Amino acid sequence: MRSLWRLVPYFRPYRKTFLLGLLLTVVSSAVASVPPWLLQYAVDGMREDAPLREIVILALWMVGLAVIAGAMRYGMREYLNGLSRRIEYDLRNDLFACLTSLDATFYGRNRTGDLMARVTNDLSAVRMASGPAIMYLASTLFGAVFSLWFMVRIDLRLTGLALAPMVFLPFAATFIGRAIHRRFEDVQEHFGRMTTLVQENLSGLRVVRAYRQEQPEIARFRAMGEGYLGKNMHLMRLDAALHPAFMLLAGLGGAVVLGFGGSLVIDGDISVGALVSFSLYLGMLTWPLIALGWVTNLFQRGAASMQRLLVILDGQSAVREATQPRSLPPRPASGGRSLEFRNVSFHYPRPAADDVSVPPRWVLRDVSFTVAAGTTLGVVGATGSGKSALLDLITRTYDPQQGDILLDGVPIRELSLHELRAEVGYVPQESFLFSDSLAHNLAYGSSDERAGRWGAEVAQLAETIEAFPGRYETLIGERGINLSGGQKQRAALARALARRPAIVLLDDALSAVDTHTEAEILKTLRTALAGRTAVISSHRVSALRDAIQLIVLEEGRVVERGTHDTLLAAGGRYWSLLRRQQLEDSLEADSGMLAPPGADGIIRP
Repeated sequence: MRSLWRLVPYFRPYRKTFLLGLLLTVVSSAVASVPPWLLQYAVDGMREDAPLREIVILALWMVGLAVIAGAMRYGMREYLNGLSRRIEYDLRNDLFACLTSLDATFYGRNRTGDLMARVTNDLSAVRMASGPAIMYLASTLFGAVFSLWFMVRIDLRLTGLALAPMVFLPFAATFIGRAIHRRFEDVQEHFGRMTTLVQENLSGLRVVRAYRQEQPEIARFRAMGEGYLGKNMHLMRLDAALHPAFMLLAGLGGAVVLGFGGSLVIDGDISVGALVSFSLYLGMLTWPLIALGWVTNLFQRGAASMQRLLVILDGQSAVREATQPRSLPPRPASGGRSLEFRNVSFHYPRPAADDVSVPPRWVLRDVSFTVAAGTTLGVVGATGSGKSALLDLITRTYDPQQGDILLDGVPIRELSLHELRAEVGYVPQESFLFSDSLAHNLAYGSSDERAGRWGAEVAQLAETIEAFPGRYETLIGERGINLSGGQKQRAALARALARRPAIVLLDDALSAVDTHTEAEILKTLRTALAGRTAVISSHRVSALRDAIQLIVLEEGRVVERGTHDTLLAAGGRYWSLLRRQQLEDSLEADSGMLAPPGADGIIRP
């Protein structure tokens, strides 16, 4: 239950509304407890042949008080339940803000589907605990206090005997409440796994169908659904036992009232009206006690869900903002900035369950190079050599464990993340597009639709877009599912260029386009990147021939550096990679043989 205390800051902006709702709860409980007391006089008056006028007046008072109590209860619900919706709204915004600020390490440890379950299903349970549960708890407590006060006034002995069976209620509520908490946590964890399965199947629908795995995936979901049903039934059995247990204890109190209270009436110690009134108060006391079980359930569910939400709210990003950010010098007129790596070493963060005694696998080791402002660096290497990791470090998707990266001489750790990333246009290997119009996707981050269209021209996408029925207003599916791989890559390239960044990072960004389109894109890129700093990683040498400097990565280390011509002449790793690519291109062209030696391009050391 301690996790629910974290909701206190969310109540503070609405404390007046909260206090007014509680005040209405108290007053409505007080007003609702008066009619049974008046009924006592009405019953006794009818037995004693009191004037009809007095009976009618008592009846009108009872009706009037019931109407007033009902109006107050409406206000109570309006304020407290409405308050829970506002808290839900604020909490949802904070959760989303946290999710957008957490780094790749966090998402490597938490599944997307489970996070979606937390910000939907768990948030709903927390809302119930922050509003309805508090309202019913206050109504229960104050209703019980006022009923008890009137019961004591009627007869103290009868009150004590009626409440004797109920001393076990706190123990039952505590024991069953803890069990509910544990089981509900289990249910929510399983629901998160189900949500992950659905999310992955929807995202990978093409793969599922291509491999004809519809029925196995349906069977997996059915099995998980059966597990979810079983866990919920396990929880419901406990929940079902809670209410009957409370009703049994309350019913024993009712039996005592009928037995002992009846003897008191016969002996003349209390009147018939007093016994009727006492029975009504016991009923008013019994219902809150029964409702206490439901309230306990709500609080336990809310506490379990809040604990899951705290994983997001308390999540710590390994990539931290600078405490006293420095500013970059004014951008040169050419538009580019210098970039430097100084003895940078990096390995991916360990999963929490990893054995810390096992040394990490270094992805980059002692990498150093300098890219002058307005020049292009090409990064070459086999798969797994660290090319993508190198580009991720520039945007601070991750931070290196050793060494420094500098932008115009300023360590990027000392820059604000906003300023750093405003300088960079990044095209990752896996292009991501939003389910929106092409125009919105191309201008994303630049707020200038004309810049997006200019980027489309550079990326050789404009002609394709003009052929679409809606042209730039064409809506694309989730992740750009209705575009080809090459079209998605070109759209991502156009989006990055539209920002007119100082540094452009291309991570194998043209791997899905054909060689003719690649040649056209590279031709226009030369003009678009003029004066800007670019770092391009690619397995196609054609994308890197014009780079001022090339570095070759192997197992995370820089093994060669130089220009295209000097590296060819050296006959080392770069030459080997280029020869392999030419062999692959020849096979793809189905020529059946390598090109003849000489000026046609076969490389010799």
